[in-house]
Amino acid sequence: MKIYWIRAQAPRRVLALVKHLGIDAELVEIDLKAGGLKAPGYAALNPNMKVPTLVDGDQSLWEGSAIMAYLCIKSGSNMWPAHNPAEQVEVLRWLSWNDCHWSPAVAPFYFEHVVRTTFGLGMPDRELLKASVPDFLKFAAVLNGHLQGRDYAACGRLTIADFQLASMATDWRESEMPLEGFPNIVRWIDGLMRIPAWASPWPVTLGSDYFG
Repeated sequence: MKIYWIRAQAPRRVLALVKHLGIDAELVEIDLKAGGLKAPGYAALNPNMKVPTLVDGDQSLWEGSAIMAYLCIKSGSNMWPAHNPAEQVEVLRWLSWNDCHWSPAVAPFYFEHVVRTTFGLGMPDRELLKASVPDFLKFAAVLNGHLQGRDYAACGRLTIADFQLASMATDWRESEMPLEGFPNIVRWIDGLMRIPAWASPWPVTLGSDYFG
């Protein structure tokens, strides 16, 4: 099994899951500067020319949530409840909510402060981010309310929904996301950071299949 990645939020959740579940996989870092995402061989695996991508035998799979579900099924983990339809629906609700509402709300902050720094794209535009605050506060209130009295987003335990929801929000301090007024979200993120695989998901070196 191979998993193609770069140091970004979508691969983070997949790599963290691989490490957390102890899955044996070859982790292949794509060289962005060399145009790796647009290389014909890679584009044949993932026509979106994005990451992550999983290759297992003849199967090529893209989209982080689908890859996480596949890895759970493969390893027998109930972080994706393959044999419980009601729990599947609950996890799917939060995966969908993330993609439709939470991710677009947090992404501008993550891009300006993390992506720009990581890939040398210049300084964050804090003035631009002012327009993103209302949506962020709106959806943070939803998640904060849901997490009242809960340690996890779904099913009363750690699931792939937590990794999906936290993939950008984990960097809320560095990204200057206005989360100070949402203590349940902060508590939930701090709890995830006590999971070693979530706190340190990245492989050590380019192309390495060993984690740091």
